[in-house]
Amino acid sequence: MADGERNEAEAPTFLSSAAEVARLLDLDTVANVPEDRRARHLAHAARKPLLERARLPEEFFAPLMAAAVYDPDPSFCRWFVEPTVYVFGRRRVMATLLDYLLTGTDAEQAGAKRAWYCAHVPLHADRSPAYAPGGRRDPALDEVRDLVDKWLEFTAVPGRSDA
Repeated sequence: MADGERNEAEAPTFLSSAAEVARLLDLDTVANVPEDRRARHLAHAARKPLLERARLPEEFFAPLMAAAVYDPDPSFCRWFVEPTVYVFGRRRVMATLLDYLLTGTDAEQAGAKRAWYCAHVPLHADRSPAYAPGGRRDPALDEVRDLVDKWLEFTAVPGRSDA
């Protein structure tokens, strides 16, 4: 394993990541929910409060990204990716996903690929209070051409001309 690569046994789980996001949001625990559905329940409970916030403390970033990467359902990892893109910027989200792709475990790489798709979510000023008055946003938050090029370079299939 190369320097910086993560160990599968040390990696968080979807449940632990979703639980950390819920803890940071001060959401009630879900003790009565069966463990096999607890992570999805926590994700559902966190979705609206995350989208309603104009700002999130820095301590949210890593747990949100972990929850997005460890979410096994490509349809739902957006629940963590979208508010993270709004608040922290598409550039930072995609740079983190690229790091997971380059240094992560097999599971993290697969999760980064699922979340990468969601990181392209269209941004709308009326959908998030993270925009400045008048719907303005610093364009540097979302400049990702170089990251997309690196992603495509790493994920290109040899011998394929359409990659």
